Amino acid sequence: MIQLNRQSTLRQRGGTALRWLIYLAPALLLYTAFMAFPLFDSVRLSFFKSGSFLSKDFVGFDNYIRLFLDKQNALRFWSAFGNTWYFFFIHMVVQNILGILFAVLLMEKGLKGAGIYRTIIFIPATLAVLVTGYLWKLILNPQWGALAILLNKLGLTQFSLPWLGDARYALTTVSLVSAWQWVGMPTMMFLAGLQNISDDMYEAADIAGATKLQTFWYITLPLLRPVIGIVTILTFVGNFNAFDVVFAMENVNGA
Repeated sequence: MIQLNRQSTLRQRGGTALRWLIYLAPALLLYTAFMAFPLFDSVRLSFFKSGSFLSKDFVGFDNYIRLFLDKQNALRFWSAFGNTWYFFFIHMVVQNILGILFAVLLMEKGLKGAGIYRTIIFIPATLAVLVTGYLWKLILNPQWGALAILLNKLGLTQFSLPWLGDARYALTTVSLVSAWQWVGMPTMMFLAGLQNISDDMYEAADIAGATKLQTFWYITLPLLRPVIGIVTILTFVGNFNAFDVVFAMENVNGA
């Protein structure tokens, strides 16, 4: 009898796992085709002389040797490498911290219009990156952009700067715009993670006299670690493929 129960339990678990695999298969296939494959194929192409997809001129590590030994190439590489990590850092700090904050606020009991707020937060993620970049390029124009006009009316003309035309501000500005656009993605993921946390744990924390900050630090945050890990991986891969937003917001002088 026990043996039959074990076999039945194993079959149920196997059936559940298969159903989840079927549900996830389309997303996994799309992610592999449009995100993972281009990333790994770029590594493969680096071992060939030409950038052609069907290139057969295998050169091994010659491209890497020229990259690191040539001073000009090395300077460009390390500059791009540092900029990419800076872009990633801004996303991790701004986008994901705001994502957790928005998710916690949206989970507050008695919050009116939570569905509307979720929609507002997620709408930018549905827009084309090129469209978003071009719109922010217009908004940030130091002569006639909406931000410059607003700052002038508030008497804050000293902050009306060429945010995209000055190399000191350009990368940070582009990073913040990109983080603004994609903050809806981690927000929805963290929101799903919060909905899976049992209310009993929060009730026990209230009975124990824990503050909201203590409850968040010792209950919410530890239970969100799996989601934080997934969000970190997606942010990492997405940022290393981030070309369109930089291209859309590039200034005439290349800043």
